[in-house]
Amino acid sequence: MSYFKNKDAFQALRFPEFRAYVTGNTFFTIALLMQEVILAYEIYKLTHNPLALGLIGLAEAVPYISLVLFGGHLADNRDKKKIMQNSLLVIILGSCLLLYSALQLDSKDADFHIYAIYFVIFLIGLSKGFFTPAASSLNPFLVPKDVFANAATWNSSFWQLGSILGPGVAGFLYAYAGLAGSLVTVIGLLLVVMVCLFFIDSRPIPPKNTQHDSIWLSLREGITYVFKTKIILYAISLDLFSVLFGGVIAILPVYAEDILRVGAEGLGVLRAAPSVGAVLTMLLMLYFPPLKNAWRNLLLAIAGFGIATFVFGFSTNFWISVVALFFTGAFDSVSVVIRQTVLRVFTPDEMRGRVSSVNGVFVSTSNEMGAFESGVAAKFFGTVPSVILGACATMVLVSIVAYKSKDLLDLDVQKAMDN
Repeated sequence: MSYFKNKDAFQALRFPEFRAYVTGNTFFTIALLMQEVILAYEIYKLTHNPLALGLIGLAEAVPYISLVLFGGHLADNRDKKKIMQNSLLVIILGSCLLLYSALQLDSKDADFHIYAIYFVIFLIGLSKGFFTPAASSLNPFLVPKDVFANAATWNSSFWQLGSILGPGVAGFLYAYAGLAGSLVTVIGLLLVVMVCLFFIDSRPIPPKNTQHDSIWLSLREGITYVFKTKIILYAISLDLFSVLFGGVIAILPVYAEDILRVGAEGLGVLRAAPSVGAVLTMLLMLYFPPLKNAWRNLLLAIAGFGIATFVFGFSTNFWISVVALFFTGAFDSVSVVIRQTVLRVFTPDEMRGRVSSVNGVFVSTSNEMGAFESGVAAKFFGTVPSVILGACATMVLVSIVAYKSKDLLDLDVQKAMDN
C-alpha cells in the first residue's frame, strides 16, 4: 500500500494546459474514429467489396505521408497551435461537405456519394499531415521532463478512451440516427476541439543547433537522427510492421456483416474492444510503468498482439472475437506507452516536430497503408487467411528484431528520464 501512497498517478493532469490538450485530443479521436467507422460501413453497404475498405486507408495515407515531413518542419519553425487550428478548420469543412453529400444522397447516385467520401478522406489526410506533427511536438512542452512518462500514459489513456467511445457510439448512432445525424455529431465534437485549443498558449520556437534555411536539409536532419538512433528506429519499425501485417481494424465491417453477422451495432462493439483492453492496461501502467526493462516489455507486447490477432482470425464466435480484440488493444497499449516515452526522452526539443513527423510516416504507413493491405489481402486471399498470415508475419518479425537488438534488452528508460 505504501507504493500507491507515494505514487502520484495524476501528475500530468495537474497542469491546466495538458488537461486542455488531452481533452481536445479525446474529442478529436472520438470524432474522427466515429466518422471512420460510419464511412467504412456506409461504403461496404454500397459496394460489398473488401477492397473498397482498403482504399479508404490508401486515400488518407497518400496525402498524409506526402506532407507529414513538411508538416514536421513547419512544427519546428512555426506556431504549433496555429497550425493545429488551421488544420482542424479544414477537417471541419470537409465533414460539412460529407454532411451535404449525405443529405443529397436520395437525389444523386451512389457513385457520387462514394467519390465524395473518398475525397473528404483525402482532404482529412492532407490536414492531418500538418495537425499530427504539430500536436505531437507541442505535447512535451506542456509538462516538465520528469512527468513525461505519466503524461504519455494519460495521453494514450485518453486517446484509447476516445477509441472506445467513438467506434462504440458510431455503430449505434449510425443504426438509429443515420449517416446525416452521425455526421452532425462529428462536426459538433470537432468544434469542441477547437474550443479546447484556445486554452493552450502558443509556445516559443526552440533555437536551432544548425545554421541552415533549406527545408530539405532540415528534413534530412530529422530523418538522419531517427535512423542513427537505434532505439527510436527499432521502436517505430516494430509498430509499423506489426500493425501493417497484423492489424484487422480495416476489415472489421466484413467480419461484422458476413462472418459474425452482428450488423452495425456489433461492429461498434468489435471496433471498441481493443480500446477497452488498452484503457484497462493503461490504468495499470499508471502505477506500474513498463519502463525498467522497456525493450523486453515492448517485444513481449508485440508478440502478444500477434497471438491475439491469430486467435481472432480463427474465431467464428462473436464473444471470442471480442475477447481476442480486447487483448490486441491491451498489448498494443504497452507498445504505445513505451514508444511515446522513448520519443520524448531521446529527442531534442528543436527536432521534436521533424522526429514526430518521421514517426507519423511510420504510424500512417502501419495504420492507413495497413488498412489498404488488409483490404487487398482479404480480396485476393480471403478474409480469414489474410488475418492468419498477418498474425504469423508479426510473430516472425518480433523474433528477428529480438535477435538483432539484444543490446537493448537491459535498457532502463526510467533512468534515462531521471538523467
